[in-house]
Amino acid sequence: MSKHVAVLMGGWSQERPVSLKSGTECAAALRRAGYQVTEVDVGRDVVAVLTALKPDVAFNALHGPFGESGMIQGVLELMELPYTHSGVLASALAMDKHQAKIMLKAAGVPVTDHVIVSRAEAGRAHVMRPPYVIKPIADGSSFGVFIVKAETSHPPQEILREDWKSGEDLMVERYIPGRELTCAVMGDVALGVTEIITSLDFYNYDAKYAAGGSVHIIPAQLKPKIYDKVQKMALAAHAAFGCRGVTRTDFRYNEAAGEDGELVCLEINTQPGMTQTSLVPEQALHAGHSFEELVAWMVEDASCNR
Repeated sequence: MSKHVAVLMGGWSQERPVSLKSGTECAAALRRAGYQVTEVDVGRDVVAVLTALKPDVAFNALHGPFGESGMIQGVLELMELPYTHSGVLASALAMDKHQAKIMLKAAGVPVTDHVIVSRAEAGRAHVMRPPYVIKPIADGSSFGVFIVKAETSHPPQEILREDWKSGEDLMVERYIPGRELTCAVMGDVALGVTEIITSLDFYNYDAKYAAGGSVHIIPAQLKPKIYDKVQKMALAAHAAFGCRGVTRTDFRYNEAAGEDGELVCLEINTQPGMTQTSLVPEQALHAGHSFEELVAWMVEDASCNR
């Protein structure tokens, strides 16, 4: 008898629309792979819903706070329900960009210089010489991210708006010019390196999810030793956090900085987007794994105590 998989999706974060898309596509692929699937639009009653459903596995397709911060993982641990992706601690550490940088630096993975400041402070005056980047400490899909260019006279005033939803403390980090690279890890194997090219300011929400927002080049056209270095750093990041299942680590590469350029890690994603055109499924396909094989592997890899 096939396993019954509950695909957890939706939720209430700003990334709800992306999660619904990831969840719907993963659920369809799991059905094609032969699993019994129930799609669960996660609400505050998720424990009662899962208790009534009695699935064998929870496939976590949630994005943003709650879904990838260790919270839903803790709920699933309490229920003793095997689940996909990373566990409580790895998820919580990776979601907090400040803690994540501390972990990455300790693991020998280069990161950008940064400071943590209040929203009011970041909006009042430059806290770092431009160009720099402002980003929320714990949000995904590039919500609330601003690039402050060299010629800008004052910080973006949008961060001071009353309807701001991305937290009171912000990370301000040195801007790294150059190329946007990313590499997924599946289990203990680094997949291919993708270069993301967009005509927008950076790989923001529209670049990620709007039609024609970006072009993905896999394999990225890099010197072999740089390509290899990206893969090794992605593996080092995955291992340093104690991640499980699939992760995706993002990088910036400035070829103009010295002989080998400057390669820095921006962040590790423990709940990367999972539509068929998302970066991780593309990299898995490049490595010979169909979308159905990828999601089936994730279900078979699921466990508690992750």
